[in-house]
Amino acid sequence: MSNNTGNTIVALLTGAAIGAGFGLLYAPQSGKETREQLLEEAGKAKDKLGKEYEDLSSQVTEFADSAKSKFEKRIDKLFKSANNQADDILANMESELEDLRKKNADLVKELDKLKA
Repeated sequence: MSNNTGNTIVALLTGAAIGAGFGLLYAPQSGKETREQLLEEAGKAKDKLGKEYEDLSSQVTEFADSAKSKFEKRIDKLFKSANNQADDILANMESELEDLRKKNADLVKELDKLKA
């Protein structure tokens, strides 16, 4: 495609855009009707954007609720696991303490035998 052909196409498209703009300005309807039509279209666009906002907001809320629920479940599981581990540690310590008490009692008996 030569440079002249490209320029011709650009000029043709520019002319078409300008023609469409003048067509709107000089349309058979009055300025009041054009403004009303523009306001109506703007209202439709506003309603559409409002609905899309509500949909997006709902999706974000659902996602946040789901993430919160998953987080709470993980935290609950972690606390239960930590609690179980703490219970196991305490049970082991109690067992060790009981063994130490028995050894201490045995040593006291042996000490008493040696004194007598």
